[in-house]
Amino acid sequence: MEFRFKAGRLPMLVSMPHAGTDIPDEVVDTLAPCAAARADTDWHLPELYGFLEEMGVSTISARWSRYLIDLNRPPENTNLYPGLDTTGLCPLDTFGRECLYKEGMEPDQAEVQRRLERYWRPYHEQLRAELDRLKAEHGRVVLWEAHSIASIVPRFFEGKLPDLNFGTAEGKSCDPGLEEAILGVARAQDRYTIALNGRFKGGHITRHYGQPASGVHAIQLEKCQCLYMNEAPPFDYRPDVAGQLQPLLRDMVGAAVNWVRS
Repeated sequence: MEFRFKAGRLPMLVSMPHAGTDIPDEVVDTLAPCAAARADTDWHLPELYGFLEEMGVSTISARWSRYLIDLNRPPENTNLYPGLDTTGLCPLDTFGRECLYKEGMEPDQAEVQRRLERYWRPYHEQLRAELDRLKAEHGRVVLWEAHSIASIVPRFFEGKLPDLNFGTAEGKSCDPGLEEAILGVARAQDRYTIALNGRFKGGHITRHYGQPASGVHAIQLEKCQCLYMNEAPPFDYRPDVAGQLQPLLRDMVGAAVNWVRS
């Protein structure tokens, strides 16, 4: 099994491309000790979004770690944020700039291509197929890109990140009505800070599949991990704080579904 997929009945697919932790043994043997912690994982997202199955929302989540290959990077490995630092298709270092590989054991182009075909492509083929199925059934569909990150990562942004960071590729990946439906719910509460198209504007999946003119509307939510888990190893899930966030997540997902069905 290359990913975890559950088909739903509503016109919405939630994708979690950075939730995986598995790395094949032959690649583990090339990695530096720092990789063992899988620190840059989008931890516990399937648990946090556990309400989706009951709602009838399709989900796809990664099995493989982003240290093997990043499912949210373009296959050409172009920088999604020109002029800003970011990690690539097959990352060579962690968010803390620790080298991921033992000296001289970094993947060459042939190995990158192998991983692209073996691990990256199956996820995207399933994602595309489910979007096509839902669009054919409902006429249009929402793609919700679920992500999380430590609230303080000096490599990528100064200070503490806002709690909830929405990205729509500067409005290109979805209809303004969907953006407003979701953000309207977020703005109606005062527990969490929010940002739209700030440091995180949406990765490859949001930008590539979000084609509003064709009936596919994509939005990314990058949330601070402190909202639902401990940000320090062993990165434990915290039901106490997660339980405060989940009703809002459910309401925002519900607003998206209501919009796309209207």
